[in-house]
Amino acid sequence: MENDLSLAIAAAIAAGKLLREHFGKSHVVDEALHHDIKLALDKESQGLIEKILLSARPGDALYGEEGIAGNQDSGRQWIVDPIDGTVNFFYGIPHFCISIALRVDDEVVIGVIHDPMVGETWTIEKGGIPRLNGEAVKVSTREKFEESILFVGCGKDTESLNTGMERFHRASLRARKMRMMGSAALGMAYISCGRLDAYVESTISLWDIAAGKLLIEAAGGKVALTRKPGKADSWSIVASNGKIPIEEIL
Repeated sequence: MENDLSLAIAAAIAAGKLLREHFGKSHVVDEALHHDIKLALDKESQGLIEKILLSARPGDALYGEEGIAGNQDSGRQWIVDPIDGTVNFFYGIPHFCISIALRVDDEVVIGVIHDPMVGETWTIEKGGIPRLNGEAVKVSTREKFEESILFVGCGKDTESLNTGMERFHRASLRARKMRMMGSAALGMAYISCGRLDAYVESTISLWDIAAGKLLIEAAGGKVALTRKPGKADSWSIVASNGKIPIEEIL
């Protein structure tokens, strides 16, 4: 591969092909929780991504939703969500994606989000132009809350669910429309190209948002992360086009 971005795109598209081939079919459930599902396909997708990335970059580390691999002492770490939106995928809802980011010395420098069902791929390099299928994108210009479409995530534990529902209620009284879409990475990709205006969630994992954060900021938006105490690489997030007064519902 000529560069890291090309490598990440190739890995995301290969994983997307795998997911498309299995979409709508029966699946092996590794773990079924009240508000979440883990599939054997999550591991298979991450394994495929791992093989592609680490075969080309054998000295790198990989940190994903389904575990770690590679040289964990490396200053280069691939951050992977092999299926962001697993519950959607399991129920036959075609709204999910693969998210891949590269962090070098604690700074994310590459981001790729691939929606295999729609055939859309968002890409960004640190200092570069955010793109959707090769075309430059930017966040929306909407400034009024009343014109905005907001994505509110509710997490999986009781505290996060309660916080999310309270925010959803407050915002729904003012925003044009509210959405709970089931994929944080796709929600952030949508903000980067102006389809959505903001996204808030009280507890989210790094692999869900690493690529999206770089995308939104490069597209002119803002992302604020606050680390969740006692939870490794878990954060609360407020992401927006930088114009909507999102703090009014927090």
